[in-house]
Amino acid sequence: MYRFSKAALNLTGRAMRQARQVRHGSTAEDEFHTKYGTSMMVGGAVFCTAVWAYVLTQTGIVWNMSPVGKVTPKPWRVAEEE
Repeated sequence: MYRFSKAALNLTGRAMRQARQVRHGSTAEDEFHTKYGTSMMVGGAVFCTAVWAYVLTQTGIVWNMSPVGKVTPKPWRVAEEE
């Protein structure tokens, strides 16, 4: 078991070193995130805020309001005996 874990750690360490060496080069993905990343995050946050503002203010949903004191029972109707 010890040999297996030592070999696994050696492989992961080697893979990490290779990944670091590869990452030094610029890729198209990096350029996209550098160019549009911040604006995409801000746009998503604005969209999410706008949708929730609409839901909370315009849809008429009542969120967990307690019925205590607001619901009154109807008067009891006694059936007339014939």
